[in-house]
Amino acid sequence: MSPRETVALRKARAADCLERLEQRYPDARCELNFESPFQLLIATILAAQCTDKMVNTVTPALFARYPDPQALGQADPTDVEKLVRSTGAFRNKARNIRGCSQQLVDHHSGSVPADRDALTALPGVGRKTANVVLGTALDIPAVAVDTHVMRLSGL
Repeated sequence: MSPRETVALRKARAADCLERLEQRYPDARCELNFESPFQLLIATILAAQCTDKMVNTVTPALFARYPDPQALGQADPTDVEKLVRSTGAFRNKARNIRGCSQQLVDHHSGSVPADRDALTALPGVGRKTANVVLGTALDIPAVAVDTHVMRLSGL
């Protein structure tokens, strides 16, 4: 089989898998509550090692006090830690969401970049978080895969 045929076969297999997933889970959606790409980015960072349900209880107060990257980037670290404490690893998460917000202001005019490499360069943002934001908030094709997929698929 030629390399071109291999690529075509893989694309066809991926399209078939996607079609089956869409048929089986027609109403699949992100469980994090958000109103903007910025809010989804921050919520997804907070969701590391935490349930989406818990994040959804924390973010309303966080975004009410710090509604945009500029406000969160300049926020008092102790105040942010208090607001995100219940998500676990709160000092690290507070540092990351403040740093991420400040970099959005400094390097991206306060907007969430629509580029995986630019997203993963932000504090607290890995490939999975970048793919959640790209695919969910920015409608750019991306698949967020975590360790559970590997475990359940037997890979």
